[in-house]
Parts: sequence; structure tokens; C-alpha cells
Amino acid sequence: MAKDRPEKVVATNRKAFHDYAIEEKLEAGIVLKGTEVKSLREGQVNLRDSYASVDHGELVLHHCHISTYSHGNIMNHDPVRPRKLLLHRKEINKLLGKTQQKGLTLVPLRIYFSPRGLAKVEIALARGKKQYDRREAIKDREAGRELARAMKGARRAK
Repeated sequence: MAKDRPEKVVATNRKAFHDYAIEEKLEAGIVLKGTEVKSLREGQVNLRDSYASVDHGELVLHHCHISTYSHGNIMNHDPVRPRKLLLHRKEINKLLGKTQQKGLTLVPLRIYFSPRGLAKVEIALARGKKQYDRREAIKDREAGRELARAMKGARRAK
């Protein structure tokens, strides 16, 4: 019954695709408080400057802003508190080894609810792009658009 529902994407980190070259993606669970889940369901989350790191053998999400719940009381959560991510020990150790390499970092790409209703974070092992890499990506994207326009115009001429 739960399989027929698609996953509901709450937030995406579009800046991550611009600033980083994505090497590998992983899905992780996230430990949340009740008011945080309600804020997520309302879409009140910002991933722009967030990142993940391995602290004391645990994967932690930093600077992820989940707004306070509008109907919450004095027991509402701190919007930018560090949140624990849930992965298997082998996966955490693998990520720890790879992030110690030069230039690799863990970046959250999106937060979504799985078909079962669980909050998940898609994190990526990413390498930072240089300014000239970003310009090159923009040039490639523009060239692809122009090619698509030319092909569309050629099809209409027939």
C-alpha cells in the first residue's frame, strides 16, 4: 500500500550542483524532533549552506535550517541545530576515508519523505569546482540549448 505513493521532495540544494562536481550519492535517514517533522511537511527547510561531517564516528548534518513550527509551543526546536544522520558503520567509515582525501566534502542534495513516510536526506560526496569549471559548465549548457533550438527549428521547416 505504501509503495504506490511516490517520494515527496521537500527541499533541494540547487547551489550544490553549481558549486560541486558530484562523485557519489547516498541516502541517509535523519534524526528529527516532532516539531521538525511538522516543519518539514510544510516545506520550511533551507539546505543552501549546509554540509555533513563525521564527528566521533557519527555522521552529522550542520547548518541545515529547519524553521520553527508555526503552531509549536515553548518546546519548539532550535532551527540550525546539528542533526545526526543514520548510515551503516561501513558506509560511515568509507565516507570518512574519502573525505580525508584532498578536496572531497559531504553535501546534502535534497530532503524528502520516502514512500513509507520517513524523512531521508540524499547526501553526495563532492569535489569543489573552480571558477573556470563553472564557466565551462555554463558554456556547455548554453551550447546544448542552442543545439536543441536549431534542431527544433529544422524539424518545423520540414
